[in-house]
Amino acid sequence: MRSRFRTLAPVTVLFTLLALLLPTGAVATASTTTATAPGALPVVTPRPQEMSRIGADVHVPSRVRLVISDGVDRPTRDLVTSVLRRAGASRIQDGPGPKLTVTVGRIADPRVERALRAAGGRVPGPLPAEGYALAAGRGSVALAGADSDGTYYAAQTLRQLVSGHRTIASVSVTDHPLMPLRGVIEGFYGSPWTHAERMDQLAFYGDVKMNTYIYAPKDDPYHREKWREPYPAAKLAELGELVRQATDHHVRFTFAVSPGNSICYSDPSDLAALEAKLDAVYDLGVRSFSMPLDDISYTRWNCESDRATYGNPSSEAAAKAQSDLLNTVQKTFLDERADTRPLQMVPTEYGDVTDTPYKRVLRERLDSRVEVMWTGTDVVPPRITVADAERAATVWGRKVFVWDNYPVNDYGQAEGRLLLAPYDAREPGLHRQLSGLVLNPMNQAAASKVALFGGADFAWNDTGYDATRTWEAAARYLAGDGPGAHPGRTDGTVRSLLAFFDTQHLAPTFGAEPWQPQAPELAARLDRFHTAWEAGHGRAALRELRPYARLLAAAPERIRAGAADRGFVADSTPWLDALSLWGRALERTLDALGARLDGDDAQAAGWFAEAAADARRAGEIRTIPGETRPEGPVRIADGVLDTFITEAAEGA
Repeated sequence: MRSRFRTLAPVTVLFTLLALLLPTGAVATASTTTATAPGALPVVTPRPQEMSRIGADVHVPSRVRLVISDGVDRPTRDLVTSVLRRAGASRIQDGPGPKLTVTVGRIADPRVERALRAAGGRVPGPLPAEGYALAAGRGSVALAGADSDGTYYAAQTLRQLVSGHRTIASVSVTDHPLMPLRGVIEGFYGSPWTHAERMDQLAFYGDVKMNTYIYAPKDDPYHREKWREPYPAAKLAELGELVRQATDHHVRFTFAVSPGNSICYSDPSDLAALEAKLDAVYDLGVRSFSMPLDDISYTRWNCESDRATYGNPSSEAAAKAQSDLLNTVQKTFLDERADTRPLQMVPTEYGDVTDTPYKRVLRERLDSRVEVMWTGTDVVPPRITVADAERAATVWGRKVFVWDNYPVNDYGQAEGRLLLAPYDAREPGLHRQLSGLVLNPMNQAAASKVALFGGADFAWNDTGYDATRTWEAAARYLAGDGPGAHPGRTDGTVRSLLAFFDTQHLAPTFGAEPWQPQAPELAARLDRFHTAWEAGHGRAALRELRPYARLLAAAPERIRAGAADRGFVADSTPWLDALSLWGRALERTLDALGARLDGDDAQAAGWFAEAAADARRAGEIRTIPGETRPEGPVRIADGVLDTFITEAAEGA
């Protein structure tokens, strides 16, 4: 192979020098603080539908008056109180006296509407479900929700308007979600999340205004293989705690049971066992249910009575049996119990838009209220367009509910990877064709937050979605950049996180081509290095690349020390260990290239040997045993960083 390091071009090119001076990519341009300059709009995630400046930021004094109207739940009251305390209010009272008044309640309450006007906000027309209006100005703050969820979401926006310097950004916000269902489905194969991880996730969903969590871990035996058996008492108690945690964070806990591998559709005793399973969690407070029928065969029956009832096995016969089962659950279980939501299901054909006998039968026979989940045009789709969703709605006879298989990493092409690229390649306008969107995350719960941040933002406001903006917001969230944070320390952690995310940017599909490239920021910097090197500007190229090499080498320790989300650090440990070695290998490679320019071939050979040794050690680090399926060696910017280091040495 011809190395790009062998020949130095004799021509000096002006644009090469300009490229060396201009920063590129997310890491160089990231906004790494929540503090806002006068007149600048703060970063709020999900992005509001409307937000505008009112005036100078509102000062938060030591004493604040908090007015809570009727219908505001305890989690919302607690959230507003904690935000004000972190903003510097040491005494929060309900009587007159303080110079700042914060009013919280439903917009239908005249007191709340008056407070919204007094703060300089706009009183909107009727707000959609989960919508809210917020205003901060003229010595007051008002949070006005269309309903209980909207009031809570107004408080989550207030949390992001506090800069940490006794100020609240003076803005007027009118906001509501564009998709009714927004969240996560724990539907991967491999080690399920722990109870503690689920509790943390549910709190996180509240922070990013997701309203849906679907409990469907493939390797929970009582969800799939042992679906007929009741949950043991201890496990049922855990589920009850999760339901309460979800409620506190305005998340719908959806319980899924997947009987398709063994159910006898025509056996009344199987239906009774299924309803008993659902009834047990209904008693815990679950009001939303799902029945995934994915990853099963419709070329065989599980009992002879199904053959007698539906005929020989076929996709069409399976659709008849499934629609009978789902319709029965909807009508005899859900319709007869208070406050339940429509049943959700995952069809056996879930990953295309081709009309088939299976889809035709479900389209014609399935209760129109049942939500049909769809993964896009493939199991792991490289993109989802509005046209795709329109075709899906046609073949299923209803708007579809997208199960997006990103950032799930339970398949061969994702071996050894964390999938930390931003949520992307989903077309704005999808909200008009979808009933909702849930992302299927990684086995690594906390590390999944990077992509989930994007999914939450997109589902809330797909027409205003900016993948890079939200990616950077995710880094700030993991770093703990909020009220009370130390900006200098946090900025360094955010830069380190973004550099680390870049080394885990590759997003594979089930095919050979990934739908997101590996390490685009690093690749761009290395391309600029090569251009300068080949144009004869080797020393300038080294000066330009060294700071980023130092950033990569130091990023793991900075993340370990500075990231507020300790679960993210634990999930990422093998990758951080490997990045330390790869970063040092890159530094040694640059040292070697510098020695080569100095004509010191012996020193260059020594540095190249050290780089190769570090790279070899990094390649021996494996994923955490039992954490991920499949297990394997961890990968760091593979195809980019390793290629650069190898080619540099071969150019000697």
